[in-house]
Amino acid sequence: MEIILLERVENLGQMGDLVTVKPGYARNFLLPKGKAIRATAENRAKFEEGRAQLEAENLAKKGEADKVAAKMEGLTVQLIRAASEMGQLYGSASSRDIAQAITEGGFTVAKSQVDLNTAIKTLGLFPVRVVLHPEVSTEVTVNIARSADEAAEQQRLGRAIISDVAEREREEAAAAAKEAAERVAAQDDEDDADTTNSASDASADEAPAEEQEATEA
Repeated sequence: MEIILLERVENLGQMGDLVTVKPGYARNFLLPKGKAIRATAENRAKFEEGRAQLEAENLAKKGEADKVAAKMEGLTVQLIRAASEMGQLYGSASSRDIAQAITEGGFTVAKSQVDLNTAIKTLGLFPVRVVLHPEVSTEVTVNIARSADEAAEQQRLGRAIISDVAEREREEAAAAAKEAAERVAAQDDEDDADTTNSASDASADEAPAEEQEATEA
């Protein structure tokens, strides 16, 4: 389907571009979202007639988005969630959750503006892209922790606090494996020593009998 873009669409084109897309993409997303119109002769003429006004409106919106992006720079939002000892969330953090946290932080954002491909399912610090305008985006850090204190510690460390627990568990497992290997090696040495001693005793017992046979002969 041939369409006219009414705003910039990432990986597709700029306002006013005439592009061809799959019908489903146009009908289900671009057209209902007001991002494009069908490229009919009537719509082409209508777009060219109002193009200057559309560009002026877009420029004003972009300017506002730039101001908001500047204010949001370095923003971190917290999400407190229940999770396992290994940091797996009992559930997940979605774009809706993040949008709500950002809005509570003073910036009105819709879930559709949060560029999150898949829901977050672990504790930690996550950079998330927020689209404020087709030509303006910013990055927000989402701090997911089990408590406010844990979130503060993660913020201070700049990483998931659960990684310390995982590292400690790996070290403990490695130490336990080493200790077990040393015990096995020590046991093998004892078994070898017992075998050697038994062989020596058997040789000593056989020697007098052989000497007696030689004397009688």
